[in-house]
Amino acid sequence: MPTLYALKPAFQARLRPLADRLAGAGVTANQITLLAAGVSVATGVVTAVFAAHPVVFLLMPLVLFTRMALNAIDGMLAREHGQASKLGMYLNELCDVVSDLALILAFAALFPAWGVVAFAIVAVIVEFTGVLGIAAGAARDYAGPFGKSDRALALGVIGFLVAFGLWPAALTPFMFPALATLSLATAINRIRSGLRGAVEQ
Repeated sequence: MPTLYALKPAFQARLRPLADRLAGAGVTANQITLLAAGVSVATGVVTAVFAAHPVVFLLMPLVLFTRMALNAIDGMLAREHGQASKLGMYLNELCDVVSDLALILAFAALFPAWGVVAFAIVAVIVEFTGVLGIAAGAARDYAGPFGKSDRALALGVIGFLVAFGLWPAALTPFMFPALATLSLATAINRIRSGLRGAVEQ
């Protein structure tokens, strides 16, 4: 199913000159991965602590975009500059999950906690089902409709609207349960995709 992940090659093309310069300066993919996670966790903590001041949620779109850029850069450093490693694989997957949890759970300060927690849990399951494609003999699965890039866009838009007082209060009880439902559909999609890929192998 369609997902923003399909735009990743074009996004990477824009960032490739920066990735090349970072590689030339001795920056490693693992350092970028850890930087992205650190920024995400710090943003989640700051947003949750200062949630009484809605403008703090403006950090969400800014940091989510930065995180996606850093994720693209660490991938290019790994693949295109000979930095791929088993440690990098673990860091990439684990840091993504930690970052997601930190950024998603911050919204529990303003939205019903059960919906936010449900979304956070299913987001982890989505990434787990993607990784399990490898164990099933297929490939790392990025099927949609609501993968990492889509989650980032949704959270960024919500954060932007909250920051500027534009969030429609009537949607508050339903937003995160809806995102959790889309994520559950994505997990099911990835399982089906992985099973098909394993059979074709």
